[in-house]
Amino acid sequence: MHPPSPAAAAMDFSQNSLFGYMEDLQELTIIERPVRRSLKTPEEIERLTVDEDLSDIERAVYLLSAGQDIQGTSVIANLPFLMRQNPAETLRRVLPKVREALHVAGVEMQLTAAVSFLTILQDESVSAHTYAHSFLQVILLHLEHRDAGVSNAWLETLLSVIEVLPKDTLRHEILNPLVSKAQLSQTVQSRLVSCKILGKLTNKFDALAIKREILPLVKSLCQDVEHEVRSCMCRQLENIAQGIGTELSKSVVLPELIELSRDEGSSVRLAAFETLVNLLDIFDTDDRSQTILPVVKSFCEKSFKADESILISLSFHLGKLCHGLYGIFTPDQHLRFLEFYKKLCTLGLQQENGHNENQIPPQILEQEKKYISVRKNCAYNFPAMIVFVDPKNFHMELYSTFFCLCHDPEVPVRYTIAICFYEVSKLLNSGVYLIHKELITLLQDESLEVLDALIDHLPEILELMSTGGESIVQENKLSSLPDLVPALTAAEQRAAASLKWRTHEKLLQKYACLPQVISSDQIYYRFLQRMFTIMMTNNVLPVQKAASRTLCIFLRYNRKQEQRHEVIQKLIEQLGQGKSYWNRLRFLDTCEFIIEIFSKSFFCKYFFLPAIELTHDPVANVRMKLCYLLPKVKSTLKIPADKHLLQQLEMCVRKLLCQEKDKDVLAIVKRTVLELDRMEMSMDAFQKKFYEKDLLDQEKEREELLLLEMEQLEKEKQQNDGRPMSDKNFEKKRRDSKTPTSLPKSIPISVPGSSSATPSTSKEIKKSKLIRSQSFNNQAFHAKYGNLDKCTTSKSSTAAYTPSVSGLSKTSMISLTAFQSSVDTTGWRKCKGNSSKDSWKQIATYTLQVGMKICGSFWEQFGQVHQVS
Repeated sequence: MHPPSPAAAAMDFSQNSLFGYMEDLQELTIIERPVRRSLKTPEEIERLTVDEDLSDIERAVYLLSAGQDIQGTSVIANLPFLMRQNPAETLRRVLPKVREALHVAGVEMQLTAAVSFLTILQDESVSAHTYAHSFLQVILLHLEHRDAGVSNAWLETLLSVIEVLPKDTLRHEILNPLVSKAQLSQTVQSRLVSCKILGKLTNKFDALAIKREILPLVKSLCQDVEHEVRSCMCRQLENIAQGIGTELSKSVVLPELIELSRDEGSSVRLAAFETLVNLLDIFDTDDRSQTILPVVKSFCEKSFKADESILISLSFHLGKLCHGLYGIFTPDQHLRFLEFYKKLCTLGLQQENGHNENQIPPQILEQEKKYISVRKNCAYNFPAMIVFVDPKNFHMELYSTFFCLCHDPEVPVRYTIAICFYEVSKLLNSGVYLIHKELITLLQDESLEVLDALIDHLPEILELMSTGGESIVQENKLSSLPDLVPALTAAEQRAAASLKWRTHEKLLQKYACLPQVISSDQIYYRFLQRMFTIMMTNNVLPVQKAASRTLCIFLRYNRKQEQRHEVIQKLIEQLGQGKSYWNRLRFLDTCEFIIEIFSKSFFCKYFFLPAIELTHDPVANVRMKLCYLLPKVKSTLKIPADKHLLQQLEMCVRKLLCQEKDKDVLAIVKRTVLELDRMEMSMDAFQKKFYEKDLLDQEKEREELLLLEMEQLEKEKQQNDGRPMSDKNFEKKRRDSKTPTSLPKSIPISVPGSSSATPSTSKEIKKSKLIRSQSFNNQAFHAKYGNLDKCTTSKSSTAAYTPSVSGLSKTSMISLTAFQSSVDTTGWRKCKGNSSKDSWKQIATYTLQVGMKICGSFWEQFGQVHQVS
């Protein structure tokens, strides 16, 4: 007998596998059989079928009468819709059926009805009187349902109904029956419901009615035999005190709270303590010092011996408590409360054990969780405790506690102190430098939750750190914190390595504040290149866009022209002309951010042509995205200065219309063409309808020019002095030149720098003013008298009119040229063939106006040149 061939063996194996699969399929069919049996039979389907010709009201009545529970529940859920459509018929025909169904309804239908009744109240489908007449009795009837969840749902609906019902209805329908419901003969649940209703009714009646009708019930429930009822009524005393006023609260509510604070039930004592803390503001100084303070002291002293839940509540309310009793503490009491807070901040940290967590008894684990909650609450109250000790005493009294909270072994504690870090920084003001190291610690925290909480206010924190908490900008104090930049870069890399891309996105967005607090070189070498890497390699689109926008802001406030040109070249070559279509898409995103952040002239100078070149991109998605961007691109043009760019844009759009083969792109192109045609072009001169946008754009352009001037001044000063600028002067110049990362609010007019009276410095300042004047006059000239390209063509014909002044600006010479040209080519042509006096008068007036404006600018610059020379 020969052994089977390998092919036969393979065949047998495949057949066996096939048979195995068949058996598996048969098992699956067996499993499905019970499911098939659970499907509805034809008879059941017939019973569930409703005539399609029935109206909504008739269908609801039929389903509530003869349908199944699930159908009745569906009708009740749809009750608000029926009330909006036909309230009269719904109340007359549907609501009686709903009442009948609720008598025998299950939990699901009861909960649905409670929600529907509340929705009808909020929709205001009927008046308050009609609602009370139709729905209130149904609500009251089911308040004491045997299921606690159902009872609470109806109670919430009733409490909302109380807000809108008139006093008479409340008195007769709710308050009068409540007298019997609050008696000891009633069930505990009935008395609990009565407590909550009393707390809500207090604000609906005057003080006399409350004193006569409500307060006797309140006192009775405060003395109830069940601790649950006493605790519930105690928590309602806050609402009652606010409703009856200060005088009645002192004589009625305060004695009840003091008595309940000594109750045998810990939950009652806790409720009394929390209510006292919440009512501190309505009591005067005598009541707080003589009555409330002894109760609070006793409560705090006994808290460590009581249940840990009391410590949790005490730690949560401690900040409010210290604030409310601040003025009445003696120095000794002040110190004792501070020590008590410090003890709570380290509660549970002294218990160190080296055994495995699996071996820890469950009760010990539960206790440790409560201790963590206590320390978390202490972190939450830390800003209030700074006010309690005075920020001037922070270093002596609370710094060690703050250090412990920032280094707490549990994430929830560090997360909470990270949330409070900004508030702490604001309170410390000029002493904010004391917590520099803690900022670094939290930035380097191993938990991304802590980092996420800290970066919510990172720009504000860094601004406080850089200015030392002072409103006046002074010497940058971040130079004393060399670990900040490494901590920021490490935080970004840790966020990038995680799967929490939203935290990474938020972090990149917040890093846009860095030009305000660290130097341009640090941003360029430590952050800007990293933004490029993220844009090129990250796979999450929101993260890429956040990196792109932050990179644009870094570029906007970069102070070295060489670095700016390098970044622009990288953007164009690696993104705009990149091999991956994904990079080209990101280039268009970057163009959109540049249009938002930079001036129009900057975009037109560097990015206009590279952007519209993508109309020839081989990938349809890139062309499609460009089409969406074209209206914004066109909005950066100014006529007539950018007329050649407009022609390029129109040519590209024409090519897209004629050559585009992708139907989706072609449809978008056609819509874009219509939008472009409707757009009104901005002129060089200010127009009324574009005035605010043009003014904003001019401010951006002036800022960009100012950065160039400052760079030139720094280079000249380094050459003249033969040594690099000091860090102090460099930071001062940088801060003076920086503006908010959003749209600029103000533009510095003078170039910051040394104010010494040395000749070289004075000459440099005058020279910078001359340069700025030239640039601004050049802009003004462009705005009013046309394109310079046309003016320069007649330069030779104006030689006789141009004074030979050493150092005269090119702008002034061109201005005179434009004056001659405008008179020759514009004014005189208008009167050709027309020798009327009015025409000559118009020409003379026009010539005089133009001449005065240009000559005024000319003589202003001539005087500046004379002063410099």
